[in-house]
Amino acid sequence: MSTANPDYKWRPVPTNHFRYLRACMVCAVVLTLDEFTRKGCPNCHPVLDYTTGSDLAQMCTSPIYEGCISIDKPTESWIAKWLRLDKYVPGVYATKVVGDLPEDAMDYLNAENIEYIPRDGSENNLE
Repeated sequence: MSTANPDYKWRPVPTNHFRYLRACMVCAVVLTLDEFTRKGCPNCHPVLDYTTGSDLAQMCTSPIYEGCISIDKPTESWIAKWLRLDKYVPGVYATKVVGDLPEDAMDYLNAENIEYIPRDGSENNLE
């Protein structure tokens, strides 16, 4: 999960698609469900491969999130560092994402030695 995703090209979300937006529960990037299922998450792919079907994309993303920030240069942004987004691709991110990551997704992350930090502000749900 790094910024080195050569297949990802960030494009702003058209304003008529706001109601279809979802946030990834792992990295908080905000995209439409269609984008998650067609291209996958730009930060979590291939660990969490949302392109294999819409089930994983629906379970690991949430339509309930707070705040949006646009980050152009994650490595230079203090807010990206504060929100732990500085190693991700440029894009639009939620400041909080509500939802519980499924056990299957947690297993995929653990297998790759990736520490999951909940994006809803409750870091006590790790166990």
